[in-house]
Amino acid sequence: MPDTKILVVDDDPNICELLRLYLTKEGYAVLIAHSGVKAVRLYAEQLPSVVILDVMLPGTDGWQVLRNIRNISKVPVIMLTAKGETYDKVMGLELGADDYMVKPFEMKELIARIKAVLRRYDGADSAVSTVTEYDGLCIDIVNHTLEVGGKRIDVPPKELELLYFLASNPNKAYSRDALLNEVWGYEYYGDTRTVDVHVKRIREKIENASAAWELKTVWGIGYKFEVRS
Repeated sequence: MPDTKILVVDDDPNICELLRLYLTKEGYAVLIAHSGVKAVRLYAEQLPSVVILDVMLPGTDGWQVLRNIRNISKVPVIMLTAKGETYDKVMGLELGADDYMVKPFEMKELIARIKAVLRRYDGADSAVSTVTEYDGLCIDIVNHTLEVGGKRIDVPPKELELLYFLASNPNKAYSRDALLNEVWGYEYYGDTRTVDVHVKRIREKIENASAAWELKTVWGIGYKFEVRS
């Protein structure tokens, strides 16, 4: 925990200091950036474990910072937005954000989300198998890799985790709420469109890879990873 760094990116000094106060009490090392340019530079220099990123930044906005980070890393990114509009939420997820929170937010909820992300990323020493394989598909949750048809595919962490969970529980249908709880690791307060966005992006990466399996919509319920005999 003492070595865990969190990068907070927000142009509001009051929010930054509040986050520094609470996160420091939780035992994290906190890095602060008030601009997108500084955020990208700090990330490359310090390699934090989590990035808390505001959408509205002067100059280089949060979307571009997220793009820049995703070009070099799959570090968990939690977006902050003051608008709470569906467009902002979907935009962040489409660009590879792991989560989002709407201002004003409860500090306890943010800390819970950070801890949930870290638990998932710190689970590499688990004795449970961390690789799931099917015809033409290999998912390695520890090394965060996805191979489709023998080719390595770049995939954001949350998409990989969702695919891994469904593929590890073949032929079992899960509701969107159940997937939010299982994959996001806490009781999620967003809308279930989060799951739909991730499934859509996963399908774009794995479609037509094999006739032996399919990421399938179960109408009226949710989704399942169907394996055909």
